[in-house]
Amino acid sequence: MTGTRLPQLWIGLVVTVSVLAAALLSLVWTPYPVDAQSIIDRLQGPGAAHWLGTDMFGRDILSRVLGGAGTALLVGSAAVVVGLAGGLPLGLAAAMNRDGWADTLIARGADLIFAFPALLSAVLIAAVYGPGAANVVVAVGIFNIAVFARVIRGAALSVMARPFIRAALALGRPWPSVAAIHLLPNIAGVIAVQGTVQFAVAILAEAGLSYLGLGVKPPDPSWGKMLADAQTLLYLDPKQAIIPGLAILWAVLGLNMLGDGLRDLLDPRLRSMRARG
Repeated sequence: MTGTRLPQLWIGLVVTVSVLAAALLSLVWTPYPVDAQSIIDRLQGPGAAHWLGTDMFGRDILSRVLGGAGTALLVGSAAVVVGLAGGLPLGLAAAMNRDGWADTLIARGADLIFAFPALLSAVLIAAVYGPGAANVVVAVGIFNIAVFARVIRGAALSVMARPFIRAALALGRPWPSVAAIHLLPNIAGVIAVQGTVQFAVAILAEAGLSYLGLGVKPPDPSWGKMLADAQTLLYLDPKQAIIPGLAILWAVLGLNMLGDGLRDLLDPRLRSMRARG
């Protein structure tokens, strides 16, 4: 299958890599320190000194956009890791114990988590422990556990019905061995696709909570916090909101396109449909 037949995959990959490159660059270099203020330089337009201008505190917008990319990817990746670390064993356990007590318990636990959306959970956690990136990771990560558990359970059940799984069990291989050798490689594509989706959700959650003042604490950069600071300047200097808004759109769009492309690449039914077409 040629790359030209999967444009979403390649476009999503390029966009996602660009965000990752910006985040990595911010770790070693930004034009100015992300929290450096200069009141005499406030609200400057783009120029040689400040390529994207400055905000209401005289901070360099480009530096804060680069730093915000690092914050978004750090929170997003941590939330996905937490969700996958909890959801993978739970999903496999539910699939192996289909219609048993473990399956029922995990399903009801997931229903309970879904009753409290990630944003609402983060607000509750922030109300108790105060705002911070760690609270966002915990809230979104717990929500991701339920998502991954359900997705992995469904994918595992479809694979477990295949003859090679039954043959491995008939040979007396223990379930952990069957899951590691035969099951996981066949559902890795589903996990990867869901991971990109939840990554995008985590970035949106971080931006939304930071906008509300419940996410990353100042002076750490955050795209959502940049939007919150810019809401009183929409008519005076609209670029203050447009630039971080475009950054969020760019990152989320790239991850969604990457996920769609991976789904098209890894789903055998879609591959066979293309082959017939």
